[in-house]
Amino acid sequence: MLHEHDVVNPATEELVATVRATTPEEVDAAVRRAIDAQRRWAALAPGDRARTLRRFAAAVDEHLEELALLEVREAGHPIGNARWEAGNVRDLLDYAAGGAERLLGAQIPVAGGLDVTFHEPLGVVAVIAPWNFPMPIAAWGFAPALAAGNAVLVKPAETTPLTALRLAELALEAGLPEGLLQVLPGAGPVTGNALVGHPGVAKVVFTGSTAVGRQIMATCAQDVKRVTLELGGKNPNIVFADADIERAAAAAPGSFLDNTGQDCCARSRILVQRSVYDRFLELLEPAVLSWVTGDPADPGTQMGPLVSAAHRERVRSYVPETAPAAIRGNAPAGKGYWYPATVLEGRPGDRAAVEEIFGPVAVVIPFEDEEEAVRLANATDYGLSGSLWTRDVARALRVSRAVAAGNLSVNSHSSVRYWTPFGGFKRSGLGRELGPDALSAFTETKNVFIDTEESK
Repeated sequence: MLHEHDVVNPATEELVATVRATTPEEVDAAVRRAIDAQRRWAALAPGDRARTLRRFAAAVDEHLEELALLEVREAGHPIGNARWEAGNVRDLLDYAAGGAERLLGAQIPVAGGLDVTFHEPLGVVAVIAPWNFPMPIAAWGFAPALAAGNAVLVKPAETTPLTALRLAELALEAGLPEGLLQVLPGAGPVTGNALVGHPGVAKVVFTGSTAVGRQIMATCAQDVKRVTLELGGKNPNIVFADADIERAAAAAPGSFLDNTGQDCCARSRILVQRSVYDRFLELLEPAVLSWVTGDPADPGTQMGPLVSAAHRERVRSYVPETAPAAIRGNAPAGKGYWYPATVLEGRPGDRAAVEEIFGPVAVVIPFEDEEEAVRLANATDYGLSGSLWTRDVARALRVSRAVAAGNLSVNSHSSVRYWTPFGGFKRSGLGRELGPDALSAFTETKNVFIDTEESK
């Protein structure tokens, strides 16, 4: 029996498309095709692989608006965000293409000979992408993996498969070999499990919940299979009294409202030094209320709907009617999975202060001094991202070293750049994506010793 998944526009609740799910038997066939394609791809000169990937980047650029509009319809992202996402795929392909020709080994001094290392491609890589950033996060995996000489199988989220399917078509049009980049829509427990457990898959790259990440890690352990996990976050936004309070308050809404809060890097715990707490809230309220929520296709929209009705109910469960809300914004009425921007005054142990909400909800908590700020920032199972605001450079360095998170910003909320490493501590993940070493994460290091001594 064939299964299908409906793709629904989150802003209108209208059916966009119906996509057939990939069966376990079809996953097996796809892996076999990928193995054959990978051998041919890896045999190409690095410069030829690089040129093909640059053609792929150019094809994405030519279809940027088409991809962005598709993202608006399937994910409800504001058009400005969606254009950035498509552009990020293009830029990452260009960046990774350069690495194909610079995947260098090393020469290691040894006695009696020459020792060298090579970076060999792993083979077939599975990339399981989430629904919150369907295009860029898929590309974080497939771009460096392809550049390193691997084949890639992408399993998109059931709710947002359309941009991934279109990117695979553009890859073929750009000249990537048939079978090298395949997209396998379907449910995680069926299609995803078949992909993760397949013996022909050498590495799994997963972005999603910590609970599913544990399951994938356990399955990969059975075959000692490589895995990169980018999981949840409950990230702090630490505002010290010596910071530029006006600037920190003006920037705060974007740190937890961008993508309607559906971002593992969202700074949803705002920790403010008590002496400036009241002033910060006074400045934060108009900044939050000024965010424009509405039609994602309108260039002036800053925040769209949540991805689904079920997810909206999950977000709503963190904000009961009796919740101590400091700020409540507005959301459109009628159809669509809308939820208003909300700021709660909370305590460190509150459910909304320790669990990942994945919606436009933040909790603001006061602290007394630097020691307490660090303690509160680390009082979570997660360690992905975070921000701190201060004019004191020494404090910025001390606190950055003390906060257990993989990506921190000082006087900024910038988290992700494709040319710098990305990943988390604790239950936020395992391994690093992006940056100058991204291609190495998709290779095995081979060591070769050559005896140069004359035979006796």
